[in-house]
Amino acid sequence: MAKDMTLLWGSGSPPCWRIMIALEEKNLQGYNQKLLSFEKGEHKSKEVMEINPRGQLPAFKCGDKIINESCGVCFFLECKYKTQGTKLIPDCEVGRAQILQRVFEVNALVEKSSSVIYYNWMVPEGERHDSAVKRNKEALTAELKLWEGYLQASSGFIVGKDFTLADVVVYPNVAYLFHYGLSEQRYPKLAEYYKGLMNRPSIKASWPPTWKNAPKQETLKDI
Repeated sequence: MAKDMTLLWGSGSPPCWRIMIALEEKNLQGYNQKLLSFEKGEHKSKEVMEINPRGQLPAFKCGDKIINESCGVCFFLECKYKTQGTKLIPDCEVGRAQILQRVFEVNALVEKSSSVIYYNWMVPEGERHDSAVKRNKEALTAELKLWEGYLQASSGFIVGKDFTLADVVVYPNVAYLFHYGLSEQRYPKLAEYYKGLMNRPSIKASWPPTWKNAPKQETLKDI
């Protein structure tokens, strides 16, 4: 089954990592994969563009089906291999709705963290303003407090008492924040969640290789 799948991915990309975690959870090891370099511009190569015309990673194929949006791939894998590996979406309607809520809601966390981490890269030097930096940091702080609150009554997972699609989608973004220096002291519940799942087999097996010996990042240390 997995031999019909191809994943072109980049190390450290939360969208790519989501798919890799989902594949591991569904026992779909052995798929065709190729690690590409963002720094070398390989995500804009002809090989990628033929699968994902946006020139972005991930680029994913299953047989003749192309799905490039990471959450879409994760939903596809769960639906196609529902009885295989970890059940990532429960049959309970309320449970499904809660998972979908967090899956869609994480886009706000992605947007606000990117506005801080990549501000200097996204905004030309002459258009940068301290007031915008301050506003972006305040928006991210408010967003992080929401997620910290969501985890107050958690049993180690984003939704309910089991590892679900919400964790597949959200965990890479939480890990990304700590990779960039988010304070474990200021956000203890997020830190507990991050550390608690770090050694889960699917996450450990797909941990971004470029992070393993990377120097400590401090971009978010003051958030």
